[in-house]
Amino acid sequence: MSSETSTERHESLQPWQLFTLAGLIGATVVVFLSRGQSAAAIILLSCAVFAAAYVGASALRTVLPLVGQPPEEAPEVVGDRARAALDREKTLVLRSIKELEFDRGMGKVSEKDFAEMSARLRVRAARLMRQLDAGSIYRDQIEKEVERRLATTSNPKSQIPKPKAQIAGCAACGVVNDADARFCKECGARLEATS
Repeated sequence: MSSETSTERHESLQPWQLFTLAGLIGATVVVFLSRGQSAAAIILLSCAVFAAAYVGASALRTVLPLVGQPPEEAPEVVGDRARAALDREKTLVLRSIKELEFDRGMGKVSEKDFAEMSARLRVRAARLMRQLDAGSIYRDQIEKEVERRLATTSNPKSQIPKPKAQIAGCAACGVVNDADARFCKECGARLEATS
């Protein structure tokens, strides 16, 4: 991650962060001002301050879309560990669907139960697949890399030279093999390279 991107994220505070900070400051002030009160009263006053901060953050979140442009939300980046966990969960859900269909075929599950459980599992599998697809932010990077590599392979200086030895066919069975093959792909006989 570049330092420019990380500083942009740190400069813009989110509204919930400001309200949380205000709640913490308010609770601290309440504790200092109510020194002679019981512990239960101080806790209740602190909870009231946090509740007020929560209500303020919720009200701001409700009003902001009405006043101005809604902020553009960046797609959720799925890291390698999260992707692996989502893949495992998707595999388990698909396996559960297969087992459920098998159980229905064996008569262990009624049609009503099958329809309900199958619908829930299919919705969950579709949600997981959408999450995995949405997290594929690497598509553009992969396409650029492919274009770059194709451009370098079209350059004659970077092309891999073809081997000088060409093998016409196997002496034992007559099958044509690859130029770099040492053994016949059909019969397994050792091939002699011809120049």
